[in-house]
Amino acid sequence: MADTTTHVCGKSTKTDAKFYSDAKEYWDGLQPTIDAMLGGYAKISPTDIDGSKAFLRPYLKISGGKTNSNRALDCGAGIGRITKRLLLPMFTSVDLVELSQKFVDAAPKFIGEESKRVGKFICSGLQDFTPDIGHYDVIWCQWVLGHLRDDHLVSFFRSCKQGLSENGIMVVKENVTSTRNSDFDELDSSFTRPLDVLVQLIQNSGLVILKQQKQKGFPKGLYDVYMFALK
Repeated sequence: MADTTTHVCGKSTKTDAKFYSDAKEYWDGLQPTIDAMLGGYAKISPTDIDGSKAFLRPYLKISGGKTNSNRALDCGAGIGRITKRLLLPMFTSVDLVELSQKFVDAAPKFIGEESKRVGKFICSGLQDFTPDIGHYDVIWCQWVLGHLRDDHLVSFFRSCKQGLSENGIMVVKENVTSTRNSDFDELDSSFTRPLDVLVQLIQNSGLVILKQQKQKGFPKGLYDVYMFALK
């Protein structure tokens, strides 16, 4: 979350296998807690969830929008913070996809009684995951897409486009860097992209940006965070 680690501007020289295995090794080494999921910034979670609710709610039929609230997908779900606090209160059922088996195993306990409304707990990296066609009203991706290389991200966007139900939307919520080139974090093997690069990758996939908004209320010293509603 914080812009305090060692970054290298530009592209990673790692092979695909090394790029993805290093990320898995990093997350597997963390404890299944909110503080670990948010890089030591658990205190921002309420502000984050409130901002996400305000962004998502107008698209749902229950608030006068066009999108159903039957089934959502939480990508890079960790232990289920977003599922528990954002998606389950709004949707009948939620599926989770998460890279680390440790976090998948911890998710039901963290989510609690409402975990009975989780349809699937899926352990997979997003580079290896394809949602079922026409299955989800909302696909939510937050603080995870930096773990995909550019070409894999475009492919993932395209598969998510196919995974949306009629009037379904994809929501992307990601850090963006103010530098000209992407920052590469050697520690967790992830990219933080400039806003224009992220927008271009979205457009390259054929998805249409319905709305783009900056998250407000985060402490100074963190990357800017932008939300996108896509169809």
